[in-house]
Amino acid sequence: MGARKKISAEERKEANKTLYFAKLNGVPTSPRKMRLVADMIRGMEVNKALSVLKFSSKEASGRLEKLLKSAIANWENKTEQKADNANLYVSGISVDSATMLKRLRTAPQGRGYRIRKRSNHVTLFVDTKNTNDNQI
Repeated sequence: MGARKKISAEERKEANKTLYFAKLNGVPTSPRKMRLVADMIRGMEVNKALSVLKFSSKEASGRLEKLLKSAIANWENKTEQKADNANLYVSGISVDSATMLKRLRTAPQGRGYRIRKRSNHVTLFVDTKNTNDNQI
């Protein structure tokens, strides 16, 4: 590894130490369906987001609930505090498209229709709300 690459990699590692996140790669759900659920919890307090995901009828909500619990556990490990008394909220969530499986469905008269089975990557960020009254 070159010197410049090594320096930038170390800077990136230092920056990630202050971020609390969890990633879920290759989820076999279309990104559009996952974004509907992600938009429901963006900016919410963690406990409220967990309850919203638990009682949502969408299939993607189960996976996001598990991912949010993982992000909370990551925050607890890095800060060595409990999430119960902290003011945690979902600071950011992004859903990006991943690989697409291309399949053929037989069609009449010797044709074939293309089926695209989409998947996505989800990154969820958790942070604490600052309750400083002195800031203007």
